[in-house]
Amino acid sequence: MKFIFDPRQLLHDPELYFRRGAFIPHPEQPQRAILVRDALLAAAHEMEAPRDHGIAPVKAVHDEGYVDFLLTGWPEWVKATGTTVPAVPNYHTDRRTWRVPKGVIGKLGYYSTDTSCPLVEGTATAIYWSAQTAIEAAERVRTGETDHIYALCRPPGHHAVQDASWGFCFFNNAAVAAQHLRGRFGKVAILDVDTHAGNGTQDIFYERGDVLYVSIHTDPSDYTPFFLGYEDETGRGEGAGATRNLVLPVGAGVEDILARYDAAVEIIRASGVEALVLSLGLDMSKDDPLSLVGMTTEGFRIGAAKLAALGLPTVIVQEGGYLGPSLSDNAVAFLGAFEAART
Repeated sequence: MKFIFDPRQLLHDPELYFRRGAFIPHPEQPQRAILVRDALLAAAHEMEAPRDHGIAPVKAVHDEGYVDFLLTGWPEWVKATGTTVPAVPNYHTDRRTWRVPKGVIGKLGYYSTDTSCPLVEGTATAIYWSAQTAIEAAERVRTGETDHIYALCRPPGHHAVQDASWGFCFFNNAAVAAQHLRGRFGKVAILDVDTHAGNGTQDIFYERGDVLYVSIHTDPSDYTPFFLGYEDETGRGEGAGATRNLVLPVGAGVEDILARYDAAVEIIRASGVEALVLSLGLDMSKDDPLSLVGMTTEGFRIGAAKLAALGLPTVIVQEGGYLGPSLSDNAVAFLGAFEAART
């Protein structure tokens, strides 16, 4: 399978993350992408670089002020504080009738939901090229150049809401890709198989009927992202019925997870969508440091074949998957099985 990747995505390199009352090494490290990239190349997958499609496709799903802040916030932070320590917010709004402040300290809090998305010197470049990776993959499917392709996006994106970062995510790459596909396809599905609910993707499309959002994830009642991703959240207005959350209990094993895959396939088949964006989280793995469920490498292989059988033009966008022992094996297994089922 061809995959898209740009090494500039590695420039976002946060060191620490404040979690459960303590600073820990930040889980979203550049090494994640390096391991997956190198394993795919060793397995004879073909890597290509993205072209620069500009910022307009990102602003098609994100607030313009938010996008501009992420791309310019670092030099503003350095100028305002006189330091080059990571820019981490210590103020937050309760969303969303409050005013956008003028200074970088206030903006940092306004455009962030938590402390997991610090701005560092390379953040703007990394998130820009992560988005361009998704756009390039979507463009190739949109134009019919390919039927399926993988975007090795890093940082990930599915927690980023319309106007705020969240959970390691800045630009919502899957949402950007889906919106880009809408330039050709009348209705698009996003299937999210990350262990965490894709609250940002849900937020962006919750009132739209032209993008079906289906998510398989761990129960968020005591697990990130906590506030969204429940089964009774099904969309609003024109989007009524176009959001489906297939929730897994903590401790779910392969059989339970694959049963949700089957349910998602049936929902997508019945929806009449013409193309698919797959938010691929490898962090359901039983040995992923952030996982509370028990997916296996063989489970990823079986799940990939189920999704490939939909036969839809497909953009696979990388989401979670952290530095567990089987990360690269799971990527190779999933993408290899998807490719084999389509050839």
